[in-house]
This record gives sequence, C-alpha cells and structure tokens, in this order.
Amino acid sequence: MPFVLAIDQGTTSSRAIVFRDDISIAAVAQQEFPQHFPASGWVEHEPEDIWTSTLATCREALRRARASAADIAAIGITNQRETTLVWDRTTGTAVHRAIVWQDRRTADICARLKADGHEGAISARSGLIIDPYFSGTKVAWILDHVPGARARAERGELMFGTVDTYLVWRLTGGKVHVTDATNASRTLLFNIHTGDWDDELLKILRVPRVMLPEVKDSAALFGETGLFGGSIAIRGIAGDQQAATIGQACFTPGMMKSTYGTGCFALLNTGAKPVVSNNKLLTTVAYQLDGKRTYALEGSIFVAGSAVQWLRDGLGLIRQASETGPLAEAADSAQDVYLVPAFVGLGAPYWNPDVRGALFGLTRNTGPKELAKAALESVCYQTYDLWAAMRADWPDGGTTSPVLRVDGGMTASDWTMQRLADLLDAPVDRPEIQETTALGAAYLAGLSAGVFPEPARFADNWRLERRFRPAMSEPTRTRKLQGWRKAIAGVLASDPRSTS
Repeated sequence: MPFVLAIDQGTTSSRAIVFRDDISIAAVAQQEFPQHFPASGWVEHEPEDIWTSTLATCREALRRARASAADIAAIGITNQRETTLVWDRTTGTAVHRAIVWQDRRTADICARLKADGHEGAISARSGLIIDPYFSGTKVAWILDHVPGARARAERGELMFGTVDTYLVWRLTGGKVHVTDATNASRTLLFNIHTGDWDDELLKILRVPRVMLPEVKDSAALFGETGLFGGSIAIRGIAGDQQAATIGQACFTPGMMKSTYGTGCFALLNTGAKPVVSNNKLLTTVAYQLDGKRTYALEGSIFVAGSAVQWLRDGLGLIRQASETGPLAEAADSAQDVYLVPAFVGLGAPYWNPDVRGALFGLTRNTGPKELAKAALESVCYQTYDLWAAMRADWPDGGTTSPVLRVDGGMTASDWTMQRLADLLDAPVDRPEIQETTALGAAYLAGLSAGVFPEPARFADNWRLERRFRPAMSEPTRTRKLQGWRKAIAGVLASDPRSTS
C-alpha cells in the first residue's frame, strides 16, 4: 500500500501526516514552535524553528506509520501562506526572521501605495487589495530595513519565498527554488490572469524579479528530497486555505468552505473565471492543474482560534480551548456581549489595519461564561459577514451551495457550529476527516504520483460527520446581527485615521 506524506506547516505548529492510498490516516506528528512579538502589531518566526519542527514531525510521522522512504509515493506541502522569508542564495541563512501573515508593520507602506494611486492597478492584476497581510510589502520592508539587503537582492544574492518555497529549498538541499500558483497569488506580485510574476507590480513594490521562485502547477514535480532515508519526490503544493478547499472537495463552482484555525478563511469556488468583488473580498487562485487555473473568492478573518487563545493565555479564564463551548452554553442568555477581536486590525470585508478590538454590552454580571460566549460568537459573526459578501458577489441564479463546509480546530465545538448555522440561517457540514488542509496537500501529491484519482472521483470520498441545521428564531437572529453591526460600527469609528 503506497503512502503519501503531507507536511502541514502552520502559524503555531508544524505537522506531518501519513495518508494511505484510501485517504485514511496512518500516522500524525505535531510540534509547536515559538511566536515572537518584537513590537505592537509585529509577529515573527525564526526560520530555523519552522525548518527543524517540520523535519522532526516528518521523521516522527514516518516512524509511527512504520514507513520508509521507499513506501512514500510523494510528499505534499501546505503552508501558512503570506508569511515571508528572505535568505542568502549561497549560505541559506535568513537575513531576517520570517514576517508572519498576521504582521501589520507595513501599514505605512500600504497607505503610501494607496496615496500614490496604485490601488487600482494592484487589485486588477493581483486580485488582492493593498494590505499588510500580503507578502509583497513584507519583502519590501526587509529589503529597506536590513542593511545592504536591497543591493544584495538586486545582485541576485538573496532569495524570496513563502514557507512552501523555503521548505522545498531546504528539503532539496538548496537545489530548487519554486512555488505553486496558489501561494504566488498571495504575494501582491503575481498576475492571476497571466499566471506569472508581473513586472508592473514588481516595479511598484520595488522587488527584484531575480529574487522570485519559479511558479508551477499545484500538482507537479517540485523536486526530490533524500533526508528521510531515500529519495522521495515532492509533488504537491498549495497554500493552506486552498489545500483545505481541495480537501473539502469543493471542485464545483458555487461550493464554499470555511477553515477555523488561528484565523478564519472562507473560499467560494468561482470556476475558470476570476470574479471581481464589490464587497472587498479577494480574488485568488483556488488551484492550478495541467496549466489551468481555477479561481475563488476569499474572505480572510485574522482572529478566530486566537480569540480563544486570548481567553486562555491573555486573561487566564480557561485552561484549555475545549472549556469554551460548555461555558458559552451556560452563559446568561439575557446578556448580549459582543467581542470585536480586532487585535491586529480587521480583515474582510472591512480591511482596516489600524482599529483595535473592543467589548460591548458589559454589565456587572458579565463573567467568564459570557466572555467565552462572546469570543465564540465573534467568529460566527465574522463568518456571517463573509457569507453575505460572497453571496452578493456571486450572482449566479441560485447555484451557490446553500451549505457551508467547515474544518479546523474550532469545528470540534458543537456549540460554535450550531451557533454558526443559526446566524447564517443555513446548514453547516462538518466532515468525517477533519484534517482537510493536510488532505488537500496529500491529494495534490498523490494525484501527481498516480495514487489518487481525478477530482470528480476524489470528491466521492467526502463523507459527512454531522450537519448542523439552523434552529434560532428569526427575531433573535435579527436582533443579534443588528447588535454585531453596531459593535463593528463602534470599532470602525475608533479608527485613529477617522475624521468623524
């Protein structure tokens, strides 16, 4: 029985999962690594922590699966997407810590780009908006703030990559500098229409082309590694949210999925044609197979699971995340407490990096139960905002699926998933296989290696674990959503740039 090894390199941990050819899981290994917060709104990772944790989990997963390199048909990689690394082409030494997707240090650069009138060109070519979230301004910041970096980059001495690129480079011993179309489409440097790096975008952001990796299909031969006792081909790469879309078998236009990890990311498959959003959603590459790109609308929420981490690590209200559901269920139903978790600004559909979080509706009787409920509901409310924006942007005569497929750590909470269905007024489907992000990467690698079938047949393997159906009364739903809109308005009004 051939195996496929999936590397799932995330924001707070690295994981490796060995899948069998029937997509069942043979073994899992996971390792957390440190987060660094050198200034307000700044988030960094040590590149070596990313690499060593990835290497260790791969070796441990293979050991647990009792699999050798000869048993592995291919490796697939999925990764935190916009996180940015720049390293020396010869020595492999990073010139700066990795700047994480959550990092907001380039807000001033983004404001200047907007003031200079570049927003229209960048959006039209990349499908994205100007925001610190994306890689392009992070690269520019490193080149401008590390002494000598810009000159070295222009001489071809430095390499840029998102985490997938960095891992392939390390896995292949520095022989291969590549990425796939999904990760490239998150950089502000890639033209989603031509499928290549865009000279105009590179000029605007002042990033030398010589730094950039080759862009390939999501299922392709990316190189080979010999670090696990024999040669194994790397055959699949996709950014984590696109990988989850694939793992959820959202291959048909109109299908939607939402992944709940550190943040929350919803994608709507729009097929072969990129759809321009009127509601501040992103147009991105869902996957690219055989040279053909499939597009998606995406909404990005920066704080989801990290709101629960805040309850645990920041406030000390809980010891573990699983306590939040029972606390929320026991909360005072007469209190409508709203948490707007704009700890690093707001993502879609607001895209405001300068506002910060707030609590509304506090009373003397508000306690840990109500705060736990507010944290979980904040994720549901934010998902509702994305859901509504996507359905408004996709005027397809009703072919958009009325069901939301969900995955990620927070979906283990039945209370949260039921509240999500209630607020969306739509069914929420939780699959049997929760490791959808890793499964997507494994599928791409297995597809390239001939282990897994074409997408339509692979979709037949998707299995429902539980469907959550809306049960909230319409008056209650309306009241709660109105309260959320007021809370959002209050946070937006606190924007230090606001003249109101």
